Amino acid sequence: MMQNTNITTARAELFKLASSCIKYNNVININTKEGNVIMLSEEDYNSLIESLYLAGIPGMYESIVEGANTPVEECVKVEWK
Repeated sequence: MMQNTNITTARAELFKLASSCIKYNNVININTKEGNVIMLSEEDYNSLIESLYLAGIPGMYESIVEGANTPVEECVKVEWK
């Protein structure tokens, strides 16, 4: 869910907005005269960056889709030592 607010309100409610991002994965669009700023949790940011990284690897998307469509019975069991 994206919430919109202006910079004045964001300044007054910074802790509340930050908590909302962390607890509920909300994204806050903060409007200013110079442009907008997006506020999101560090967890969501890291997930987004990882997704962009993986999307940049040739063939990765296709590999993930193939893996997701492979029945569990066809997967190879790997023993970790």
